[in-house]
Amino acid sequence: MTGVSRYLGARLARTLCDVPAIERVIGIDALPPSREWRATLGRTEFIRADIRNPLIGKVITSAAVDTVVHMNIRAAPHDAGGRTSMKEMNVIGTMQLLAACQKAETIRRLVVKSTTAVYGSSPRDPAMFTEAMEPGAPPASGYARDAMEIEGYVRGFARRRPDVTLSVLRFTNFIGPNVESVLTEYFAHPVVPTVLGFDPRLQMLHEDDALAVLLRATLHELPGVVNVGADGVILLSQAIRRAGRVGLPLPVPGIVASVVDQVVRRAGKVDYTTEQRRFLNHSRVVDTTRLKTEFGYRPRYSTVEAFDNFVRGRPLRLLIDPARLSAVQDRILGILARLPAGGGAHV
Repeated sequence: MTGVSRYLGARLARTLCDVPAIERVIGIDALPPSREWRATLGRTEFIRADIRNPLIGKVITSAAVDTVVHMNIRAAPHDAGGRTSMKEMNVIGTMQLLAACQKAETIRRLVVKSTTAVYGSSPRDPAMFTEAMEPGAPPASGYARDAMEIEGYVRGFARRRPDVTLSVLRFTNFIGPNVESVLTEYFAHPVVPTVLGFDPRLQMLHEDDALAVLLRATLHELPGVVNVGADGVILLSQAIRRAGRVGLPLPVPGIVASVVDQVVRRAGKVDYTTEQRRFLNHSRVVDTTRLKTEFGYRPRYSTVEAFDNFVRGRPLRLLIDPARLSAVQDRILGILARLPAGGGAHV
């Protein structure tokens, strides 16, 4: 498993250690896991290695690995040491890993953690993307572009090694009390910048459901590309209110970009890119029929339930009580409902 030093990778490795049928769990990452995660990895054998190095092949062949789970795909330049390093890790690293898997005769299963960002974010997008659809405006840069290139190399690997069961999991944004991402940091700020006139639909996936899907793909023969997201959506404005945040609608996209960058840079944890800003303007929603029917998994949390669990599990100081705001809204709607048809106040 690559990317074992981060939260979800560490959780998956630990979960796999509890499966008696699995003889060995080998975790690979360029950086060692934190002391907290190292203590939870169980019998995972950690190897500090950079998947961009061809020596990764020796690890796979010497251990006679039969299943590879590729999770070392970075979404934020800040997390990877800059955009150049991020692209090298994502694209070049995946190429080296696939080359090693292609040569390894023992490989029987490959699971790739991908993203729905491959569909892009555009005002021309359909209401829902199925796995067979193409993006309305293909991503031109950043994480989404990396993901598109990675999937292209994965398809090439599939043609060369048709004997390997290949699962490509296109995840929506993760949310939950423990996972860290650009989106969780966005909602952690007391004042959340938005673009005036845009209220995008957000589709998320609880971290526990993400773990369950990865585990199922690792343990079973489930080939193909599958969208992985929770049922339902939540509007950005609704999410801001449920998190007790204050929305700050700004009229000019360029100003929004500048303000958001300054806020996040001050936080010092994650950074926003052009594609992430575009997502918060137009977003994307995917069809998950294949996840439930062919893959055989139905998420435990809906998008709204997953988001509420994130809010409850974080030490967020609520600036606005969502319950009180909802009560005020209900009261206003009740007053409006009692007004005579065509009537209303005259000013």
